[in-house]
Amino acid sequence: MRRALIPVSLLVVLSGCAAAPTAPEVTFYADGRTVNVRPSQFCDLQSENCDVDPDAVGVLRVRPGKPVQISVPGDLADTAWSVKFTYRNAQGEPQEPLRSKLFTERDPKYAYTLVLPKPDDRLDTVEVQQYGARIEAGTTGAFDFVARGTWILDVDN
Repeated sequence: MRRALIPVSLLVVLSGCAAAPTAPEVTFYADGRTVNVRPSQFCDLQSENCDVDPDAVGVLRVRPGKPVQISVPGDLADTAWSVKFTYRNAQGEPQEPLRSKLFTERDPKYAYTLVLPKPDDRLDTVEVQQYGARIEAGTTGAFDFVARGTWILDVDN
């Protein structure tokens, strides 16, 4: 039986051709419609070496006071992530952006339902943020995790 010898240089070239892992998509659902969204930013674990796609923004129509359901895949659910959102009150005045609690790998969360504070509030944007290992000091002296991945939903009112 004869063995084929493959030159090391060919192995290096072939291993460099392996497909890069694809960034996960997040699914947003509201008013009977669904949109899958690619990340607008997706970085390595240190929140560096980022791929940026400014066109990766989903759009959904959401009536005032209606919830938005968010589904994330396992490779996002098993990490630290949260939902940040902007909204307006019934008079159309912008309100202070709010954030969900932080979900972590200790208690993986695959779905989240975003409900606005008051029934007549209007949602503007939703942003799912996955956090990496990098931490930075904020302007208030507190420490913040730096987002590794960001998935954005623009709301069509």
